[in-house]
Amino acid sequence: EIRFISKLLNIKINSSVVFTIRIIRSWCDIKFKCFFFFFNNGTNYQDLLHEMTGQKTVPSVFINKKHIGGCDNTMKAHKDGILQKLLGEGSEVYEYDLIVIGGGSGGLACSKEAAALGKKVMVLDYVVPTPKGTTWGLGGTCVNVGCIPKKLMHQTGLLGTAIEDARKFVTHNWETMRTAVNNYIGSLNWGYRVSLRDKNVNYVNAYAEFVEPHKIKATNKRGKEMFYTAAKFVLATGERPRYLGVPGDKEYCITSDDLFSLPYCPGKTLVVGASYVALECGGFLAGLGLDVTVMVRSILLRGFDQDMANRAGDYMETHGVKFLRKFVPTKIEQLEAGTPGRLKVTAKSTESDEIFEGEYNTVLIAVGRDACTGKIGLDKAGVKVNAKNGKIPVNDEEQTSVPHIYAIGDILEGKWELTPVAIQAGKLLARRLYAGASLKCDYVNVPTTVFTPMEYGSCGYPEEKAVEIYGQENLEVYHSLFWPLEFTVPGRDNNRCYAKIICNKLDNVRHIFTTMEVTKSSGGDITQSGC
Repeated sequence: EIRFISKLLNIKINSSVVFTIRIIRSWCDIKFKCFFFFFNNGTNYQDLLHEMTGQKTVPSVFINKKHIGGCDNTMKAHKDGILQKLLGEGSEVYEYDLIVIGGGSGGLACSKEAAALGKKVMVLDYVVPTPKGTTWGLGGTCVNVGCIPKKLMHQTGLLGTAIEDARKFVTHNWETMRTAVNNYIGSLNWGYRVSLRDKNVNYVNAYAEFVEPHKIKATNKRGKEMFYTAAKFVLATGERPRYLGVPGDKEYCITSDDLFSLPYCPGKTLVVGASYVALECGGFLAGLGLDVTVMVRSILLRGFDQDMANRAGDYMETHGVKFLRKFVPTKIEQLEAGTPGRLKVTAKSTESDEIFEGEYNTVLIAVGRDACTGKIGLDKAGVKVNAKNGKIPVNDEEQTSVPHIYAIGDILEGKWELTPVAIQAGKLLARRLYAGASLKCDYVNVPTTVFTPMEYGSCGYPEEKAVEIYGQENLEVYHSLFWPLEFTVPGRDNNRCYAKIICNKLDNVRHIFTTMEVTKSSGGDITQSGC
């Protein structure tokens, strides 16, 4: 290495001379001073070096008067992010202060906030097409294939129920609804691009991949590659639907990524899964008048309060959604091509040797989502990832294992997968990084809603989790059935809706909720005779 450096710099190296050489490592994108000691009779130098560092071998590297070690130690310190910290963030000249990878709700919020604080910011966003070829614009899952189209179609499903209440019959037109939904989404995509431009955020429609800790490669849809560097990075790549891994799943099935822009009415539909995506999609499809079956492997809405989850499922069942419980698909075959076509589904019981076979026009897979972290070069940046689920562990500052790389949104391990949470986390992170703020995102007290036909809203711990944390003996659960105002005129069941409040007995909250006076432990009657 010494001979290479001397030849590169065109200098002659004499023995018994100490050289300080500034080397720019192209593969590190950082500068550091390496002190090389060369000598013929260098015992005195070795003794001095050992006294200073405990090391006699060369080279011996110092950063800002701090001893790092030899070459291997120096490279390891760089990989671990220690060199950047010792050199001081910003001592190197990078093209951007911040690069955000992912143009979803969290990434957009973080990038705009950082730009508003005077930083030079880039956002990279690229949608890998689904097996069916579906793709979309800027804005992430929520805007394009999640919250927004889901709520619009959910509302359409509710209107279908309202029409039944009014004893009228109206034929639903899938194409009209889909066009209206996608036109609205298109306007949001454009609005996000304009907003980034107005904030002076450089938006690049390209797939980002780390090649070094401070450097990424961006590949656009034509295959053109560009390289960019930044002092800091925020990972906000989100998640994509998981497939079953059985014959025919990617060839013949769709996911929520495809459903909202599906160019034809899905017809008789099998929804595979019991996640909130499965129940929400199954619910509004049934509300539109379609024949819907939900295949459930184990329980509904894992991670949510099971009492409430089962009530939501029961309501769906009484309103026409069929449930096939304790079954998993083993094969999907195409019987007839078309829009929609005709598919045969083979499934097996999770409890016996029973085999189920059924025919459907559409099979919608909604068995969970995987973090989009496996192909963005995190290993080259040194970012630690949970190998089982692709999630990224972070500290309470959303900082990954590499100090200058942060992560927000659905890819965080053990955190809520919710748009408002990602937005809040993104804004607060930018303020801590660039405005001296200290406020952190609260990932515990988060309200959320599942848009099943009877909507399920919650905040705080599910009852099962509360029991685990506080103990059954320390809890009091107040609950009540009730009759919503909109149920009164059509005369819907006045004991279908349900609410409960889980209280720590040490907290005096009972009198806040005036309509809930019956506790579960009392066994009292909670049925209603009127409004």
